[in-house]
Amino acid sequence: MNSVTAAKKEKQAAKAVSTRRIAAEVVEKVGVLLVVTFLFLPIFWIALTAFKPASEVYSLSVFFQPTLENFSRIFSSAYNFENFYFNSSIVVFFTLLITLPVSVLAAYSISRFQMRGKQVFMFAILATQFIPLIVNVIPFFIMFRNWGILDTTLALIIVNLGHTIPYAIWLIKGFIDSIPKDIEEAGLIDGAGRMKVIWHILLPMARPGIITATVFCFVITWNEYMFALILTNQDAVTLPVALSYFVGENGVIWNEMAAAGMIYVLPTVVFMLLVRKQFVKGMSAGAVK
Repeated sequence: MNSVTAAKKEKQAAKAVSTRRIAAEVVEKVGVLLVVTFLFLPIFWIALTAFKPASEVYSLSVFFQPTLENFSRIFSSAYNFENFYFNSSIVVFFTLLITLPVSVLAAYSISRFQMRGKQVFMFAILATQFIPLIVNVIPFFIMFRNWGILDTTLALIIVNLGHTIPYAIWLIKGFIDSIPKDIEEAGLIDGAGRMKVIWHILLPMARPGIITATVFCFVITWNEYMFALILTNQDAVTLPVALSYFVGENGVIWNEMAAAGMIYVLPTVVFMLLVRKQFVKGMSAGAVK
């Protein structure tokens, strides 16, 4: 009798555990579905709106006659969207071109060489990220006006360097710290110079960290809005500011803005697809450390 009762209790306990497991799986799947919905539904709707004619913009219809007129419109003389695209590309390209070598060399020097006040210096670099952007706008505006470089891509490159270089130094230094010094010392003993050691040994080993820093600096620069809004007026306007130009007599022209938004995010998507493997490695290594 006792054995039968014990068997029933074990069966009930196993059934309760199975029920809880099933409930947990259902809750997990529902949670994932909600997260995916909230993340991708706006992107999906923007993509739909980009191909909608003006008469369908405010409808909730998913099925309609798609058109490419919105894309041809944003590249017409009414907007000259290609000029804004060119400005953003120039700013991002030269910002990264300067940021990466400067940050790698600075991070290497801080990581490998002893110097007085290293901790204070590192804190000063980090402290630059704590300053609100709006605080820097007026000094930069006055300096650039005096130098005659307001409304130029050069001005935007300078202000972006002030954000990307400190961030990249901190990020890359963490990866260089994890590389054993013995490997570099072996290269130096074999007769390689310091720059050869950096180029042939350090950079390949620190590649995931450098690519991770590149991705974040690319996103920071590509999406920068405040400085571009205040320091440009016409000639050097970038894409984030240009997206606010899609306003007509009857309000926001949503279909054309959506088309511009799709073109705007395209380089970020392509860039992430190209470096996704190294980026994941860099993020994973950062998580482990």
